Amino acid sequence: MQNFVIEKTKKNQQERAILIAVRFSYQQRGEIENSLDELALLTNTAGAKIVARIVQERKHIDPAHFIGKGKAKELSGLTKKLCADLIILDDDLSPAQTKNLENLTGTKVIDRSSLILDVFAKRAKTKEAKTQVELAQLNYLLPRLTRQWTHLSRQEGGIGTRGPGEKQLEVDRRLIQKRIKLLTIELGKIQKQRNTRRQARKDIYKIALVGYTNTGKSTLLNVLTESNVLTENRLFATLDPTIRALNLGNLTRCLIIDTVGFIRKLPHHLIASFRSTIEEAATADLLLHVVDISNPLFIDQVDTVKQVLIELKIETKPIIMVFNKIDLIKESTIYTRLKQEYEQSVFISAEKGYFLQTLVEQIKKFCHQEMIQLEFVVRDNTGAVFSELRSLGVILDVSCGEDELQVKYKISRINLKKLETRLQKKFNLILDKNLKEFKVELN
Repeated sequence: MQNFVIEKTKKNQQERAILIAVRFSYQQRGEIENSLDELALLTNTAGAKIVARIVQERKHIDPAHFIGKGKAKELSGLTKKLCADLIILDDDLSPAQTKNLENLTGTKVIDRSSLILDVFAKRAKTKEAKTQVELAQLNYLLPRLTRQWTHLSRQEGGIGTRGPGEKQLEVDRRLIQKRIKLLTIELGKIQKQRNTRRQARKDIYKIALVGYTNTGKSTLLNVLTESNVLTENRLFATLDPTIRALNLGNLTRCLIIDTVGFIRKLPHHLIASFRSTIEEAATADLLLHVVDISNPLFIDQVDTVKQVLIELKIETKPIIMVFNKIDLIKESTIYTRLKQEYEQSVFISAEKGYFLQTLVEQIKKFCHQEMIQLEFVVRDNTGAVFSELRSLGVILDVSCGEDELQVKYKISRINLKKLETRLQKKFNLILDKNLKEFKVELN
């Protein structure tokens, strides 16, 4: 059975799109409708006008046309009736399925992955983001090449540059493979530059905001760090990671990193291309998993993010679950249930500013767990030594003796070994004979 809702609009320059999702017997209708809602947001972000939404019931996928040949013919008539020039499937299509549907409907057909790539291309602003998007697009396009892609060709100068009888499709494929190779090399150079910048931040406690797209990560970054990062009620409003300083008093130096949002059915080639960007989360000491608690499918979104974290092999990092947008929630019992399931969790509204201090206190708690307190004596090279101490930790107190300084000091566990190495290497200095004899007080 096929159901659809038609929205009549005046003809304009926007592409007119029909959205289609397939529901199998084991799936709830609400689950499919919510997935279509997300597809509609993606379509809106890409700039198309939605003129129909279709949910089709099927027992299995048709290998040739995905939705079946008969339904594809019906769709052909609907596209003419609605003057639609774009059909978007909520699932990934094989190259053959895309071609067969286009032949039957006479209309351009794309799938969810292609739409996500288009949104990413629209949102990409920096050189790195543009390179990553183009690489993902070409990897997606390569197995889908047909004769329609002859615009990729170009006449090359010189005799013997093209073999006899070589088809245009083969020329296009070769040009794309060449471009993919160049982009991969360029992305490698960009990644080295990013790694250099990461190296400069290695001694600073880092917190990464991760989560589903459009859950309020950038808004939270703004209110915590008093920044002005772009925020929109659209999917993938920002693609590049944003790093800002977070003031936690005099306990530790801290950075907070806003990463690209995740989404269901995120194309694997897109994850691969954006790996260098997402890896900002891998360098963090603490993850804040931001969840839109007002979304009916927020549990599914949490599971999606967890799967991506597993793919990145960072699921074991310390995580605080930050349930955002509580100002939109009327059911109070949900807090008790989630608190029991997620021990390390806070409930906030980043936009309204509710309970942000609770979140800050939780962050401080994790920072304190990573800090140890030391007491030691400094006798030589006082200025240079104190410069090193400040670069890796926090000096709590200094008292003067006859020919020495008694220092109380806090430092993260990860920086403790670095401190010992630096002081012995630069100054041949041993504090209180060796670090094992330091008085250590755990918080």
